[in-house]
Amino acid sequence: MPELGRTCVRDPGSVLPAGFWAAVTVWVEKPQVVNKRLCGSCVEHNWDQAAVHTLLPGLSCPGGDEEVLAHIRGYQESDVIVRTVIPKANPHYGCTEPRREIIIRDVSSNVVTFVPLEGGSGGHFQVKENNIYQIRLSAVVDDEWSLSLHTVYAESWESDGVIYPKISWMTNELLSRLAKWSTEDKKSDFKSTLSLIAVDKYSKLYQSLKEKYKDMVKVWPEVTDPEKFVYEDVAIATYLLVLWEEERSQKQLEEKQSFVDLGCGNGLLVHILSNEGHPGRGIDVRRRRIWDMYGSRTILEESAITPSDNSLFPHTDWIIGNHSDELTPWLPVIAARSSYSCRFFVLPCCFFSFFGKFNRKSSKKTQYREYLDFVLEVGDRCGFLVEEDCLRIPSTKRVCLIGKSRSYSPEEEAQADARRTRYISSHAGDSTTSDTAPGTCHHDEGRIDGDVTSDCSNRSPQTHHGNWIAGFRPRDKVEPIRNCVSLPRDFIDKVVLQVAQLLLGSGAGEKVRVSIDGAEHLWNRGGSLPIREVAEVLDKETLQRLKNECGGLQTLFRNNHQVFQVMNAMVSIRDWSQESQTATERRKRESKRKLSADALKRRLCWFHLNHPDGCPRATNHCPYAHGAEELRPSAVPKKHRL
Repeated sequence: MPELGRTCVRDPGSVLPAGFWAAVTVWVEKPQVVNKRLCGSCVEHNWDQAAVHTLLPGLSCPGGDEEVLAHIRGYQESDVIVRTVIPKANPHYGCTEPRREIIIRDVSSNVVTFVPLEGGSGGHFQVKENNIYQIRLSAVVDDEWSLSLHTVYAESWESDGVIYPKISWMTNELLSRLAKWSTEDKKSDFKSTLSLIAVDKYSKLYQSLKEKYKDMVKVWPEVTDPEKFVYEDVAIATYLLVLWEEERSQKQLEEKQSFVDLGCGNGLLVHILSNEGHPGRGIDVRRRRIWDMYGSRTILEESAITPSDNSLFPHTDWIIGNHSDELTPWLPVIAARSSYSCRFFVLPCCFFSFFGKFNRKSSKKTQYREYLDFVLEVGDRCGFLVEEDCLRIPSTKRVCLIGKSRSYSPEEEAQADARRTRYISSHAGDSTTSDTAPGTCHHDEGRIDGDVTSDCSNRSPQTHHGNWIAGFRPRDKVEPIRNCVSLPRDFIDKVVLQVAQLLLGSGAGEKVRVSIDGAEHLWNRGGSLPIREVAEVLDKETLQRLKNECGGLQTLFRNNHQVFQVMNAMVSIRDWSQESQTATERRKRESKRKLSADALKRRLCWFHLNHPDGCPRATNHCPYAHGAEELRPSAVPKKHRL
């Protein structure tokens, strides 16, 4: 039978055929990274080999591809695995039930065959013959290889759009992704997603909670993106609920686990966990307006947490830290000292050490990976057996660390706590501190205020009132706004004009033709310069004022996107007449609702006022006002941060 699809692969790094099998492993173990309608898969290590013996050797497919069938009948036991493919529990999908597949790996021939099964009532399965498929790696010449797709029956393939996609998708999407992975010689620094819990349970519960709490998006009163934060907290809650359910099953617990969420922020995670029957509360230094919407069942407290004997929770099962900032490294310590049975879950985000900002020590790791290793080490030194997992949330910081059990017995608690004290003290000089940074302690000529190393035999480096370190400062109750918007308008306008004139001068003579109201004009679009060179032109006082606003020049450019465009550390004048659109930009624009006329002409057009050639767009095509007479009053009051 002729092949259904083929894609070519160049292998200058000589990673094939090993790279092919690495790519196949990804498709077997993590099919959801290609097929977005899948939640994941589970390789079944305890599958009954007798069932395989019954199904495969005598497989007969009249009129089918004999070459494919030969690989199936001639399998070796060591080359066979069984996986369960788990679709997302989406009611809009035609298939929502998990399906099994027998996978036969013929390493000597570089062929992998997928044999889908159906039925399963009473443990009896049948081969779904129409959907048997095979992927082959073939050498062509020199460093050229090819990947090809084959099936037993090409014309009778049965697609459900979920577990069994269309043949066109298999040839276009799957083969090309396998080809890409096959020649990628890189290893991930992180675990697979949801590696510590049952993926099928997660999928069903996530869909249920997503439906249950979807209305939160409509009533979200904060200035943050509702969809991101609501569905992120739903996903985190789902993970914890499945984790805790499996823990109750393993430990034969009847009561649902209690929890405390330190640095709970908007409190939605606390609200969901409480609604699902887990007693708990959230604590944050700053109250959010959404707290009033949750009701009395959701317990949220406005209070600062300082690492001390007063911040222990002896009757709590789990300490949670979801983006808990300066408290992140302290969570394992607080959990360890609360009680021997207390566990922790932490999702690190911002990089803090015990005494302030976290300082990198290794350039061989990413800053994120190095910080995760630090928090993992903290948990280990606190006596936990720490596990790592990766969540499915819309965030780049999605690795969680979990401490469920201890590495020492209850009788060794005193010695274990002495080790914690020594470990914390050893990090006293590892951090960057500042008078204004939250969650830091103050330095005095390079030393930490107070003696944190004098007596390691005590419970902790006590200072006063049972504090574990001196000078720890939680984040401010009032969150400072530092994104250049608080700078005087005339100062910003002056810097914008100075940089724009610099760019216009750097591209002297480079003019483009623009058509305005049917007439052509020459318009100076200027040149582009590295941000570093622009910074060298500005005086030190200006740069310092910008730097104090979290980001400096880049923040200024982002805030004035009408004027500037930044790509690859290069800044240029934005050319509104000839902006190129990538496929991603087109999708984003098409997905956004069109602005109503009332939303336009709210601000003056910078180009009309300041550019020597004026605005490159006609008045009726420019969303900004060409003169004060076009300005519309703002109809929507600005939201203020709490």
